[in-house]
This record gives sequence, C-alpha cells and structure tokens, in this order.
Amino acid sequence: MQWIIFMLLLFISSMEMLAQNRWKKQASAGLLENCTGCVLCSEDNGCITCHHRLFLLIWRDGIRQFGMCVHTCPPGYFGVRGLEVNRCTKCRSPSCESCFSRDFCMKCKDKFYLHKGQCFRQCPPSTVVQPGTRECQETCEPGPWSEWSACTHESRTCGCKWGVETRVREVAGAAREEGAACPPLLETRKCRMRKHCPGEKTEPKNKGKKRQKKPKTEAEAGT
Repeated sequence: MQWIIFMLLLFISSMEMLAQNRWKKQASAGLLENCTGCVLCSEDNGCITCHHRLFLLIWRDGIRQFGMCVHTCPPGYFGVRGLEVNRCTKCRSPSCESCFSRDFCMKCKDKFYLHKGQCFRQCPPSTVVQPGTRECQETCEPGPWSEWSACTHESRTCGCKWGVETRVREVAGAAREEGAACPPLLETRKCRMRKHCPGEKTEPKNKGKKRQKKPKTEAEAGT
C-alpha cells in the first residue's frame, strides 16, 4: 500500500515538473521575441538596455510600460544618444510627426501646417503656405518708397551729361529673416546731370585752335 502511494506521489510530482518546464520554455520563447537587440531584458517590461547602435523605445499603456530596441524611432519620437543608453523621446505636440527636440517640430501630421517649429490647423496671420509644402512663410509687405536720391554718375553729382538716381523701401525684419519672396525693394532711373560743376572754369570752344586765313579774291591778289 505504501508502495502504491509512493508511486502515485512520484507520478504527480513528475507531471508538475513537466508542466512547469513547458511553461518556462513558452515564457522563454516569448521573452526572446520581445528582447530582440536587448542587452538586458525583463520578462514583464521587455528591453531595459539595448546595444549601443539601437534606441530604447518605451511604450506606455496606463501604468504599465514595455521596452523595445529599434534602429530608428517611430513617428512622433526623436532619438537622443547618451553615454549609457540611446532613447526615443516623444515629441510634446501630438500633431507633430517628426521633431528635432521635444518642443521643436520639423514635420507636422496631415491637416496641420508647420511654422517656426510648431504645428497649426491653419497658417498664422501674416503668413502663407509655401507652394508644394505644408509650411507657413512670412508674407512680405514693403513700406513706402523713399525720396529719389541725388543724380550721380560714379559718385559724382556734376560734370556728366547723364546719371542715375535711386529710391528704396524697407520690409519688416521677420519677413527678411524668413527669406520671404518680396517685390523689388530698389528702383533706379536715368536722370540728367549738370554738365558743369559750380566754380569750374569753362574754356571757349575755339580756344587752342588756329585761326584760319580767308583765301584772297582775285581782285585783292592783283593789287
């Protein structure tokens, strides 16, 4: 009787060990799938440390988080390389598809427009959409024209027959910095100059020329 009880206990113990080994193998297989590229991995939280070329991406689901090692960060994240671990950090704006830093967006999601690192439903005032892009650019609104400058030619204001005079107009500093396409900001036109400068002595037109003698007539030649 004791022998039968001993064999029964041994059989139950063997079945429990078999089931436990099977569960460990399944857990290990799942763990390996979720720990690709990991240096250190947790059964409950996935990757904790990645190889030096990979980025650690943390997915959050409520209070639970799970780590993965990826070559490139997904949309809405940007990569930050560190001495110990490289991380994928989430962009602050939910409308940002790609960002340079947490608060500076480089590309917005569909139906949003990019302006100075931020995403907007529509371009802000005094901006327009650049053709072929979803980026807003400052509009260029020049101010009034200045008065025409003095008529000059090679920095001279007299002594020549023709010269050039110019006038200019300014635009707001923001539009200039943004590189907005502006209408002409400088105009020139031809102008007539004073041919002689004040105080300049004019020479007679016939100065330096020899006076030509009139040919004698036949009557004068005979006398």
